[in-house]
Amino acid sequence: MPRDMMIIINPRSGRGLSKMALGTIVGQLCNSGYIVTVYYTGNNDPGTLAYEYAKRHEIAVCVGGDGTLSSVVSGLLKAGSAIPLGYIPAGTANDVATTLALSKNPLTAVQTIIKGKPRLLDIGLFDDRYFTYVAAFGAFTGVPYKTKQSAKRALGHFAYILGGLSDMFTIKAVHTIVEYDGNLIEDDFIFGGVVNSTSVAGLVRLDPKEVDLADGLFELILVKRPISLLELLETLTSIVTHNFHSENVQLLHAAHVKFTFEEDTAWTVDGEDGGKHKTVEINNCREAISIII
Repeated sequence: MPRDMMIIINPRSGRGLSKMALGTIVGQLCNSGYIVTVYYTGNNDPGTLAYEYAKRHEIAVCVGGDGTLSSVVSGLLKAGSAIPLGYIPAGTANDVATTLALSKNPLTAVQTIIKGKPRLLDIGLFDDRYFTYVAAFGAFTGVPYKTKQSAKRALGHFAYILGGLSDMFTIKAVHTIVEYDGNLIEDDFIFGGVVNSTSVAGLVRLDPKEVDLADGLFELILVKRPISLLELLETLTSIVTHNFHSENVQLLHAAHVKFTFEEDTAWTVDGEDGGKHKTVEINNCREAISIII
C-alpha cells in the first residue's frame, strides 16, 4: 500500500545535490511505492517545515548536512511526531552519517531508506533546544559555522581542517564547573563537548566501542588547559590518536550535564552557532527519534 513521504531538501548544504540526482532519488522512491512530496528549505527553516507538515506524512527524509538534519529532528520532536526519518547526507562533515555508516553517495543512501529499518537514537536537549549529536564549547567549536559556505563547497572536509588549524592559535581556557549525574569537576578547559556520535566536525573521533547511541547516556569529553608546550603536544596527540583517557583529556558518560562558567562562553550545537551562555544544562532524551539505517 502506498505510503506518504515528505522530503526536506536544503540545496545550500555542502556541495548541494544535482537536479539529476534528485530526480533519480524521487523516481526510485516512487517506484518503491511511496507518494513523495518535496519541500525545499528556501526561506523556510527545515525544522519549521518538519513541524508544520510531519503529521500529513508517514515517513520523512532529510537531504542536507548535519545542521539540516538537526533542524528536521527538532521539528519532528516539537510536533510530537514519531514517524521514521531517512537521511541522505549532502553536507561537508556529515558526522551523523559517519557514525551511522550511511553512504555519502545519494543513490546508495536512498536504497538504505527503501530497504533499511528504523533505529532508535538518543537526542540531546540543550536548555530548550534539541540536538542530534554534539553540543560543545572551546577549541574547534567555531569551525563548522564560521567556515564560509563557498569554502565548504570548494574544499569539502579540508575546509574544516584548515579552520581547525587556524583555531589552534586562538585557544583560550575557560574556568568551568561541570556537574554530571551527581559528580562535580572544576578546572580550566580548552574544550568541553557533550556527544552522541563517533565523529565531531570530522576532527575528533571516538572509538565506536565507547559509544552507544541509544543507552540514555552522552559521552562527555573534557580537555584541560595544557600548562606547557609539551603538554599541548601530548594533548593534541591524545585527540588525534583517539586516546580520551589521558591526564588532560577525559571521556565520561552521563545523562545530565550542567556547565557553569565565570563569563559568557560561546557554544556550537550540531555545527551551528549555539550562542553565549554562563550556564548550560543538557539532558539526554533517550530513544527520542528513529532513523532508517
